[in-house]
Amino acid sequence: MTKFDTAALLEEAADRIADIFRADLQIMLRRAALLLRNSGSIVFDDDIEEALRDLSGEFGKTRNDTIRFIVREWMEKNTCLPVHELDEDGDVDGSA
Repeated sequence: MTKFDTAALLEEAADRIADIFRADLQIMLRRAALLLRNSGSIVFDDDIEEALRDLSGEFGKTRNDTIRFIVREWMEKNTCLPVHELDEDGDVDGSA
């Protein structure tokens, strides 16, 4: 079943939610969850992919973890997310 088929089934179920059996809804939601979990990753231009490979190796993280890190940092710096503040007495990793 394709992503489109699953999306169409979910939209149809939403339109007639009172008439749909619980078991059918569970099956559709599980299919949707599997599709989301197994969906392909974002494809970037070659120069960006190369930079991601380099950064991933440098950070010792996977490509997806590196992308998550970059997006989180960008969102924090642009005030889209709250910044994690450290306590003065808290432990920190690394050295100054």
